[in-house]
Amino acid sequence: MLRNPNTDLTARTDRGNAGRAAIAGAAPNGPLTQGREFVWTDADFSRVQALIYQRAGINLHEGKHAMVYSRLSRRLRETGHTSFHDYLGWLETHDGTEWQEFVNALTTNLTAFFREQHHFEIFASHLRSRPAGTPWRVWCNAASTGEEPYSIVMTAFETLGANAPFRLTASDIDSRVLATAAQGVYRIDSLKGLTPERMQRFFLRGKGGNAGLVRAKPELGKAIDFISVNLIRDDWPFREPFDVVFCRNVMIYFDAPTQRKVLERIHRVLKPGGMLFVGHAENFSESRDLFTLRGKTVYERR
Repeated sequence: MLRNPNTDLTARTDRGNAGRAAIAGAAPNGPLTQGREFVWTDADFSRVQALIYQRAGINLHEGKHAMVYSRLSRRLRETGHTSFHDYLGWLETHDGTEWQEFVNALTTNLTAFFREQHHFEIFASHLRSRPAGTPWRVWCNAASTGEEPYSIVMTAFETLGANAPFRLTASDIDSRVLATAAQGVYRIDSLKGLTPERMQRFFLRGKGGNAGLVRAKPELGKAIDFISVNLIRDDWPFREPFDVVFCRNVMIYFDAPTQRKVLERIHRVLKPGGMLFVGHAENFSESRDLFTLRGKTVYERR
């Protein structure tokens, strides 16, 4: 989800390990400041690791020093802090909106329309497996900027018809991308994988100052409820179970215990026989008591 070798490596005597760590962007024996705006230490990185794990369950590994520095430096500038030590200390003693900005900064949102196409083919087949008029409740819990939720709804409309009783709950922990998803406005080149028929049916082209942009038609947005959900918290706001859950390319950022907890919660909000779609690099064979593999990265709830 979530690397700046700029140090002098000539003085290597008695400092071989420190030199290698500096290449990785770490500061094992103190701050690494050359070429950087702010002092950045191993201790700062460790604090960030602990805080983002507590708040979002994200397991940051050691190779993320440069990424974390780059992304959080913007937060220091925005909040007026002159060091990571002060910023993190302030964050730990306040419970305001900056926590959401902190989480937003450290989440990665790589997405695209109809990403992993085989999932949508399986999803369409699953939608056809029940009698016409059957209500469907689906949850996409990594909505990002909206490409995945809109792909799900397009598939449902193509399969069931635009007037079918279909509702999608689209959630994300990142408030910034969720707002973008709700707007449904995209650069036209981000839709290059869509067929002309889908482009015409589901999107409106911008004109004048909006040339080069497209907006998802209102009929798509009306089928989606955009909400904020933190997967590692116990306050999921669902009262009725889902028929299908898309949880794709999320678990790869969690450690094994966190993955298990989230899977147990998904199991509780998914109907027996319901389908769980996960990312191409995710495998939950150790949770056979919860889910049975039914296809390529597709599971059925036991």
